Amino acid sequence: MVERDSKQDEHFMKLAYEEALKAYEADEVPVGAIVVANGTVIARAHNYTERLNDVTAHAEMQAITSAADYLGGKYLNECTLYVTLEPCVMCAGALNHAHLGRLVFGAEDAKRGYRSITEPLLHPKTKVSFGQKQSECSDLLLKFFKEKRKV
Repeated sequence: MVERDSKQDEHFMKLAYEEALKAYEADEVPVGAIVVANGTVIARAHNYTERLNDVTAHAEMQAITSAADYLGGKYLNECTLYVTLEPCVMCAGALNHAHLGRLVFGAEDAKRGYRSITEPLLHPKTKVSFGQKQSECSDLLLKFFKEKRKV
């Protein structure tokens, strides 16, 4: 069963935020992700799009791949993904195919987030929570893009 506990959510979102800080330090869009199964972190990732020169190297995609490798299977129905930004359409589609059990995200993305599309993108059984560390996640993203626009 996919766990739901606000203290646990806060703890794991903090770890996802630490991944976002790594992305920030690497001059990547500061998004971090953690995959948890049975209370244990099985994958952690952040954006690698610049480093890999790959538009699909989002934190969620990296985390899905790592978690599937750890589990030895492609389905994450017993897992929770903690990510600092609402997943985009591409990542939501991948989460759908992975049958993700639960999604918890920090900052909303009104322009490119999966919820901006009218068609349901996540798997029908995926439970969604959001708003954990929303201001910290949003502030880091705003800081990153503000610095980028100065250059």
